[in-house]
Amino acid sequence: MYQAYLDCGRKVFTDTRKAMPGGIFFAIRGDRFNGNRFVGDAVAGGAVLAVADDESLSGHDRVMVTSDTTTALQELALHHRRQLKGTRIIGLTGSNGKTTTKELMRSMLSPSFRVSATEGNLNNHLGVPLTLLAIPDDCQYGIVEMGANHRKEISELCAIAEPDSGLVTNVGKAHLEGFGGFEGVKAGKGELYDWLKGSGGIAFVNASDQTLLEMLGSHNQVVYYGRSDRSLVSGEGRLHNGLLELHWRTGKETFITPTSFTGLYNVPNMLAAACVAVHYGVKPGAVNAA
Repeated sequence: MYQAYLDCGRKVFTDTRKAMPGGIFFAIRGDRFNGNRFVGDAVAGGAVLAVADDESLSGHDRVMVTSDTTTALQELALHHRRQLKGTRIIGLTGSNGKTTTKELMRSMLSPSFRVSATEGNLNNHLGVPLTLLAIPDDCQYGIVEMGANHRKEISELCAIAEPDSGLVTNVGKAHLEGFGGFEGVKAGKGELYDWLKGSGGIAFVNASDQTLLEMLGSHNQVVYYGRSDRSLVSGEGRLHNGLLELHWRTGKETFITPTSFTGLYNVPNMLAAACVAVHYGVKPGAVNAA
C-alpha cells in the first residue's frame, strides 16, 4: 500500500466529493455513513486504488480489501511518518487557540525552514493521518494539530504522529461530557505531555498557567514561555486602537509588535509560537516580522 501511495503522487482522500483523480480512496465506515458504498464512484472518478473493508468488493483490480479501513489509513500514516527522518513533528493540542497558534507557528517557521502543517481542522483520528500523509520528504518541521473530545484520544493520535515536541495551549471546560468533567479534560489534554515524557520529547509550556504546570509535573525536557523569568520568550499585550500590540522579549532583545489581532487572549498563542520558533533557531527579528 505504501508503494501505491508513493506511485500515485501521495494523493489520499476519504470523501468522493473531494476526489483526487489518480489517488487512493479510503472507504471509511462510521456510525452514520459507510464509505464502501462510494467505492464505485471513487474508481469511476479515477482513483488508482480504493481501500475497503467490505468483502463483497474483493476481486476488483483496483480495490484492496482490509479488515478496517480506518486502521489501515492510520498505519499507512504512521509508516510514512517513520520514513521522515529529517522532519521534526510538533504536536499541538488544547481547548482553545490550537488553530491560531498553529498558523502563527507556521508563519514564524516558514521563512527559515520547509514547513508543513495541518490544513483547516483536520485534527482527529482521520485528519491527523491525512495531515501526516501530506508531509513531503524534504519537510523540516511538521506541525500537527490534535483535537479530542474524550480520554485516550490524544494518546492515540500521538501514537500515530510520534511528535518530537509539543505544546498544550490551555485547558478549558470544553467537551466536559466526553471527558467526564474538568479533571478528565486535564488528563486528556495532558496525554501529550505523557507521550513527550515517555519519548524524551520537548514540551513547550506556558509558565504563567498553573493548570498546565500541574499537568506537566516533572519533565526534564521543558522550554517555557509566558511572564516567568525562566521563559525563553516572555511578554504581555496591550490594546492600541482596538488592536493587540505585543510587547515581547527573548534574551537581550525586546520588541513592540503591532498586530491585526483583537483580544488579550491571543497573547499566550503568540508567545507560544514565538517560543517554538526561537527555540528551533529562527532569529528573533524574523519571528517579529512574521
